[in-house]
Amino acid sequence: MPKDTLPATLSLQDIPLGLDANRPVPKDNPLTEAKVRLGRRLFFDPILSTDGTLSCASCHDPTHGLAGRARLAIGVKGRQMTRNAPSLWNRAYGTAFFWDGRESSLESQALRPIESSTEMGGTVDGAVRRLNAHQEYSDLFQAAFPDGVTANNLAKSLASFERVLLSGNSRVDRFRSGEVRALSDSERHGLWIYESRGGCWRCHSGHNFSDEGFHNTGVSWDQAPIDLGRFTITNKDSDRGRFKTPTLRNVAFTAPYMHDGSLATLEDVVDFYNRGGGKNPFLDGTIAPLGLSAEEKKDLVAFLKALSGE
Repeated sequence: MPKDTLPATLSLQDIPLGLDANRPVPKDNPLTEAKVRLGRRLFFDPILSTDGTLSCASCHDPTHGLAGRARLAIGVKGRQMTRNAPSLWNRAYGTAFFWDGRESSLESQALRPIESSTEMGGTVDGAVRRLNAHQEYSDLFQAAFPDGVTANNLAKSLASFERVLLSGNSRVDRFRSGEVRALSDSERHGLWIYESRGGCWRCHSGHNFSDEGFHNTGVSWDQAPIDLGRFTITNKDSDRGRFKTPTLRNVAFTAPYMHDGSLATLEDVVDFYNRGGGKNPFLDGTIAPLGLSAEEKKDLVAFLKALSGE
């Protein structure tokens, strides 16, 4: 079971360099120390899974960029899922959750793995009963919420913890703030490629290097069965094969890559886009062969690694 290797104290106020200072927090779930402390405890506790073997951290490992190590996430009883577990860093700024964007808030997202047959394999009601029967959790919930252990409060506590998982102050952030020597020549050239010929910024934009949008890059399009991504939620043909843009912050730590974990290294990712993605009838219009040289690809990877932050 992954251990809690995060800093002992996670600030409710401090926002790292490079991130939007206006972190969204819903009015009906203001951040408090008690909620964050409770959410943190729950995140690392397998009590939420039906058989007591799996915690949130099992798939979102803090020693692996809060992402999954396996190509495809593994749930209770060794059940293999169909997608890779993405990083949770800076999800406070998210507007869509899960690879297909099926949820619109951290609160609504938090309960879905508990009731998924392939993830934690149980029900939210079952998790609430187990927590109510646990004296320490009963006390922690009472300290955080007037009405104690409820499904709504379970969601709010997990969301509160995820909302303080912030990472910034990377060398790229310091370079952009005026520290010109924060990046090497290779990394600066990689930044130039990212912002020009590579066109990476078109999707990986903003403070968190994600437009929070959905794009068809053609990943694994030639493999059956095809994961149609956003289409499974909207039933719109234009959404076939579209998946949410992940953040690039701490991307050096979160291999393997893409929604299905099919690309093992950052070099593989750059090669994939340099070829123009995976051809299919719904390929995003911004994707085309880049024609980058071996040296340019190396510099782009160097820039991506410089996005590792605190």
